[in-house]
Amino acid sequence: MFKRQLINDLVSWSKRTGRKPLVLRGARQVGKTTLVLDFAKKYKQFIHLNLENKQEKDLFEAAESFESLVDSIFFISRKQKNISPTLLFIDEIQNSGEAIKSLRYFFEKCPEIHVIAAGSLLETTLNNEISFPVGRVEFLPVRPFSFCEYLVAIGESRLLNTMDEININDFYHGILSAHFQDYTVIGGMPEVVQKYVNTKDLVSLESIYQSLIAGYNDDVEKYATSSAGVNYIRHIIRTGMNYAGQRIKFEKFGESDYRSREMGESFRLLEKTMLIELVYPVSQAVFPLLPNLKKSPRLYWLDIGLVNYATGTQYEVFSAQDISGAWRGISAEIVVGQELLAYETSILGKRYFWTRESKNAVAEIDFLYAFKGKLIPIEVKSGEKGTLKSLHAYMDSAPHSVAIRIWNKKMISDEITLPSGKTYTLLSIPYYLISRLDGVLGEFI
Repeated sequence: MFKRQLINDLVSWSKRTGRKPLVLRGARQVGKTTLVLDFAKKYKQFIHLNLENKQEKDLFEAAESFESLVDSIFFISRKQKNISPTLLFIDEIQNSGEAIKSLRYFFEKCPEIHVIAAGSLLETTLNNEISFPVGRVEFLPVRPFSFCEYLVAIGESRLLNTMDEININDFYHGILSAHFQDYTVIGGMPEVVQKYVNTKDLVSLESIYQSLIAGYNDDVEKYATSSAGVNYIRHIIRTGMNYAGQRIKFEKFGESDYRSREMGESFRLLEKTMLIELVYPVSQAVFPLLPNLKKSPRLYWLDIGLVNYATGTQYEVFSAQDISGAWRGISAEIVVGQELLAYETSILGKRYFWTRESKNAVAEIDFLYAFKGKLIPIEVKSGEKGTLKSLHAYMDSAPHSVAIRIWNKKMISDEITLPSGKTYTLLSIPYYLISRLDGVLGEFI
């Protein structure tokens, strides 16, 4: 069992005045249940209900009142009501609409009981008449391991302190870069990381990747709202990772004859399960962010390791001198995007990219990063500063003077003067320091 950074968020939640029941959101197998079981060690008393168990589901379905429900939960769990604090974990809550409704009463009538709920496919398995009680619950996303969590898992937590230093020497730069490349190969799915820690054998991970993808495919009937929808979603899961990190069109996606409307609905259903994210472009350099939903989005999947396995690019990433060159640079962009999202604790957190289209050229920035009211452009490149034409175009209109390039070399800063006369600071940051972006930017803004 590896320590997740979200443990700190759960501790803060448990101490919060006016604490509400917490719903963990995340795709299957990202470690929601394991996270809660680890957190539960901090409590005097822990009750774990799994609503895939009929007896435990019937507690909610058959209760005559909320008070009798609470009594039944403590009775069947053989726990005492007078022990505080008690953590109640309702797992696979999507199996009971009554359990979901009960969350508001835990907030209103039993605030002394700390309640966490989790489930997969929450939005897709509930009908329109069942929803989480507005204003009575809060949400926390659970995603694959970040690079920092990966370092802890492989026993290299000491390197986290090194990453806080301003100047990282060549020795530690080489070690951190090598670990980040390994992370880019295998990804952050907990079961995959666990297997790699135990075996240090990349080949042994294949069966887990196969099992994960097969499991997502088996869930299609739960995602889809019609028999035709099953075919659309299976087509996306079967072919979609080949388009990871790239702009897509719904019409005839993946060399199919499927129409835009049906494919668009299927993509949006998968997005609700947090298996994918459709990342839309923006054309401005200031807030508010206004994504252009009429333009083609980029398709991002849950995890870089799954994408590498499904696309057959594992060896290319593993053997690359610079991951910026692997799979035409797509692998590097995917893992940077995954890292940017890994440290986002808001369920509403999304990624965006910038584009400016004209008759003769298209300028495109890989990501926009919100920092202190500014939209900082991020380019993932190994080239020298003279090749960053899109970055220069963005900075020409930006109301600030800092931009970021993510690359495989050590961190440096350059002062760039544009033809317009504007000067800006280009911060070139190694991949392994993405988690420290706020600290680095704080030095310049």
